[in-house]
Amino acid sequence: MNPCQRRLLPLLVSALALIGCALRACHAGAAESDPQIRLDADYPGGNILVERMDGDKIHIRQDLRDTSTWWFWWNFRVRGAAGRTLTFQFAGENPIGVLGPALSRDDGGSWSWLGAESAQGALFRYAFAPQESSVRFAFAVPYQQSDFDAFVAAHQERVTRGQLQISRLCQSRKGRPVPLIHVAEPQGEPSFRVLVTARHHACESMASFVLEGLLRAFLVDTESADWLRRHVELIAVPFVDCDGVADGDQGKNRTPRDHNRDYAGTSIYPETAAIRAMASAWVDGKLTVALDLHCPWIRGPHNDVIYMVGSSLESVASEQKMFAEILERVRTGPLVYRAADNLPFGQAWNTATNFSQGMSFARWAGELEAVKLSTTFEIPYAAAGGTPVTPENARAFGQDLAAALRVYLLRSRKPGQVHLIRQTGPCEMRAICATVFCDTSSSGVRRSRRRW
Repeated sequence: MNPCQRRLLPLLVSALALIGCALRACHAGAAESDPQIRLDADYPGGNILVERMDGDKIHIRQDLRDTSTWWFWWNFRVRGAAGRTLTFQFAGENPIGVLGPALSRDDGGSWSWLGAESAQGALFRYAFAPQESSVRFAFAVPYQQSDFDAFVAAHQERVTRGQLQISRLCQSRKGRPVPLIHVAEPQGEPSFRVLVTARHHACESMASFVLEGLLRAFLVDTESADWLRRHVELIAVPFVDCDGVADGDQGKNRTPRDHNRDYAGTSIYPETAAIRAMASAWVDGKLTVALDLHCPWIRGPHNDVIYMVGSSLESVASEQKMFAEILERVRTGPLVYRAADNLPFGQAWNTATNFSQGMSFARWAGELEAVKLSTTFEIPYAAAGGTPVTPENARAFGQDLAAALRVYLLRSRKPGQVHLIRQTGPCEMRAICATVFCDTSSSGVRRSRRRW
C-alpha cells in the first residue's frame, strides 16, 4: 500500500460507517411509520390523536376539542397488528381507568375490561392474537345510537302495541334527530309522570346502560312492569348531547358551558331548550320525578361508588333521602348502592362554585311545578364498590331504580287521589316537542306555566 492509499483508507472507513448509519436510520424510519399498522377513530364515538409511532410503541393522546379542562375519554381502533405486542403511551396525565381499557375484538359488538394489570401509569400493552385483524380500545364501554336502535328493535312488540314510542325531541346543531322515548299504556290515565335524561356529558356512556335497564323494567311481561305502564307515563331523552355522543366528544366542561349547565337564562343548545319547553308543557301537575344519569370522575373518592348528588333545595334533599333508603332496601342487582355514599350539597365538589357556569338539569327540574324528587345519579365507569361495571350489571341497576321508583311513587300518592291526567298520545307528544300546544278541548293537554 503506497502512502496515498494509506491516507485514503481512514476516509473510506468513515464513509462506509456513515452509509451504514444511514441504512439503519432508513430501517428505523420504516418501523416508525409501519404501513401495516393503522390506528384511527373513524367511527361513531371515536376519539384519538396519534403523535408518533416508535416501532412497537405508539404515542397517543385523547382529543379534548372544545373541552376547557383535561378530560379522559378516548376510543380508537387498531388494524394490521395481528401477532404483535404493542405499547400505547398517552401524553400528559393518566387517562386509563381502574380496570384498564375496555376492549372489543368484534368491531364494537361486545366489550370486556382488559384489566388493571395491562396498564402502567399512562400506558397499556396488548398482545394481538394472530387472527386479530381489528381491535378497539376505549376508556369505557361505548354506547352509541346503534346500541339504542338495537334496544328498540328488541322491544318491537311494545312499539307495535303503542307502549313504547320513539319520536324526535328536536334537531341537533349538526342536523341529527335527537330521539325522545315515551313509555306508557296507550289507553289509560296514569297517576304520575317521570322524566329521565342521560348523556348531558357525551362521554358518560355507562349511564346509557342504566337507562336501558330502567326502560326494560317498564317493558317486560311482569306484574311490576304492568303496574308501571298503567300508573306511570315516562319520557326519556337518551342522548342530551346528541352530536357529542356521535362525534366522540368529551362533552364535559365545554366552552362556553356544557349541556348540564344550560338550564338558566336562554339555552344555547337545541336539546336543552327543547327539554325545557317540553317538560314545562307536559308537567300538568303530575311530573313527580326527574332523574338525570351521569358518570363521575375517572377515579378516587366518590368515583368508585354509585351515589346521588345532593340537592341544594331542602325539600328535594328530603325526598332524595327517602328514595335512597328505598333503593338501598329493594336493590337486588350486583352493583351495590348505599345511601351513606350520597354526596350532600356543600361537600366535596358539590358546592355552588361548581355550578358557576349555569344551572344543572336536576336543579332546574327541582323547581318545576309538582316535581318532588329531582336528582342526579353518578354511576362509575369501571368499578362500583369493588365490582366491575359491565353493560349487564349496569342494566340490572337500572331495573333496581325502577323497582325503587314504584315503591317511592306508591308512598307519594295522596290518600284518596283520583286519576286526573289524560294519556299523552303520539300526536300530542309531537305537538309538545314542537312547542305547538293542542287546545284542551280536543286533546286534554294544556299549556303549563313556564318557570324559567
